Amino acid sequence: MIKNEDYLNKVAERCLSKAKKLGATDASAIVVNSVSENINIRNKKIDGSERSESLGINLTTYINKKKSSISSSNLNEKSIDSLVERCFEATKVTPEDELNSLPDKELHFQGQKKLNLFDETEINNEKKINFIREAEDEAFSNPQIVNTNGSAFGQVKSNFILSNSNGFSDGYKTSQFTAYCEVVSKNNGSMERDYEYTSKRFYNDLLSPKKIGNRAAELAVNKLNPRKIKSEKMNIVFDKRISKNFLSYFSNAIHSSAIAKGTTFLKDKIDKKIFNEKINITDKGNIEKANGSKYFDNEGVEVKELTLVKDGILKDYLIDTYNGKKINKKSNGRSGGSTNLYFENGDINYEDLIKSDEKMLYINETIGHGTNLITGDYSVGASGRMIEKGELLYPVSEITIAGNLNSIFQNIVLANDLELNYSTNSPTMLVTGMTVGGR
Repeated sequence: MIKNEDYLNKVAERCLSKAKKLGATDASAIVVNSVSENINIRNKKIDGSERSESLGINLTTYINKKKSSISSSNLNEKSIDSLVERCFEATKVTPEDELNSLPDKELHFQGQKKLNLFDETEINNEKKINFIREAEDEAFSNPQIVNTNGSAFGQVKSNFILSNSNGFSDGYKTSQFTAYCEVVSKNNGSMERDYEYTSKRFYNDLLSPKKIGNRAAELAVNKLNPRKIKSEKMNIVFDKRISKNFLSYFSNAIHSSAIAKGTTFLKDKIDKKIFNEKINITDKGNIEKANGSKYFDNEGVEVKELTLVKDGILKDYLIDTYNGKKINKKSNGRSGGSTNLYFENGDINYEDLIKSDEKMLYINETIGHGTNLITGDYSVGASGRMIEKGELLYPVSEITIAGNLNSIFQNIVLANDLELNYSTNSPTMLVTGMTVGGR
């Protein structure tokens, strides 16, 4: 059972009080307790289970413009006092940095907590096991599924307190339930694997076991007996679980740390057109029950909705306190990165999207991390299916897709099938004129 708020508050208060007595001009402490439970299944038999509990603190002390941090999982009173002393002594010998400071007081979260991020439901081991077994049973009902690569059910419940010497002290509980099923298909000597995955704050919002197993089997079977194709330029349709990766590249490229260092192809692009005019990107941290929702960031700064791209124009960065000062902008509550980041829906439905050209490639898996955020160059291994006249036909594999994100962003067409299933989400995406490397 996770620790209650009173206990976490006492630990944080002791740290701040001790730091002030020693002579720290400012201090902040994050105390976190989480309990994680996981059960792994393989071929409908238990393949391992574990339960872990973590309890720890991260302390930061300031002496004017000097700053240092230290963490520990030993939270008895004697150890806490020793931790604060060690952190303070380290701060004394740390070089000064004029940008070191706590966030401005007026930026701290002061609202009501109504996002519904914690599920009290307790799932016993038998129910977890049966959940995954049912998913695997459904997958094995397809005669071309011959094995599993492993399936699992997990849950994490956490509570934390963030306190600092500016008078901010707040925290909240969160929960996360996850389940996945990964299976192996076989036909005429060809073997392929694929999976389905679900992750939600609330247990009852998970995909049903039958849907997970059925979808995993369908995806794995659709990969059987892949063909190789010639190298050429063509339009590519990205499945939703792949298209969201472009948002991850985008968010990394507009974080204030990358902007401040100049290590991004999107430096100096604020208020400039970086996508075509039909693209809008939002980061919204206040969606009820959503995976990425939060009230405040790692510094206690309130998380507000951000319009990052409007009509193709870059309108804002993801900004924390320290790097914000480097680029002369105030924190907007993104010291931990984005929250619920998504492309807004396009104006074409999925069926019309895949009929938009005589021949296209549908990508449902990429391999590797071939993205250079300094230059924007993009190149990954991939597999998928050929689309001809609006129909998904034979599978293809052993290909490379490449381009540059500057060009890719300008040539995106989005369907109107957005679902907010994860912390980063995208509709199905079409990118015109990409380079496909085959045989």
